[in-house]
Amino acid sequence: MIGNLRGKVIERSVSAVLIECAGVGYEVQASMHTLSTMNEIGAEVSLRIHTQFLDHKICLYGFASADERELFDLLITVKNVGPSSAIKILSAGAGPVEIAQMVAAKQVKSLMGIKGIGKKTSEMLVVELHEKCATLLTAWGATGLLTGKAGPAEVSLDTSSRSPVHNDVIMALVQLGFRKPKAEEVVATLPDDPAASLEVVMRQALQAMPR
Repeated sequence: MIGNLRGKVIERSVSAVLIECAGVGYEVQASMHTLSTMNEIGAEVSLRIHTQFLDHKICLYGFASADERELFDLLITVKNVGPSSAIKILSAGAGPVEIAQMVAAKQVKSLMGIKGIGKKTSEMLVVELHEKCATLLTAWGATGLLTGKAGPAEVSLDTSSRSPVHNDVIMALVQLGFRKPKAEEVVATLPDDPAASLEVVMRQALQAMPR
């Protein structure tokens, strides 16, 4: 089982990175939080790896920090939350601390704002993990738990009449370091094509973002 990968970034998308190790390229799924640390092609990176064995393939999930890997390991213990769903959850906030704060503070509505995470799953995350997430936050030295009122996590998960793809692109741009108001402004100018993939819209948005 692969526990860690160290190598050079040779390709990067909005949901995965291709890392070359000893001449072999490994495709690793990762959250926006982890991907935002790997902007430079050719740079050497080291990722903690979770290996998922399926009938038809092996999937690798990578994490730039021990904190994110710890939270991922908790998330996948919840029923109906597999590795892919856990990566989506980890991509929704500014980092693992923010997601852990949401769960510890029992912010069901905020969790429901994450694409693909319904009410039942959000409630299960809170019921099963709020105490464990509070313990993680203590271990991480994080303070200022959210109270369920409008706060940083609520803002980062704000939804509107935009298409789900446009909301995902705005979230991705924020994770890459762009300011949310500017990301929203640019995405609002893009064509609203229901058939466009996340990758296509993300490419359009990056081209339109001011440098």
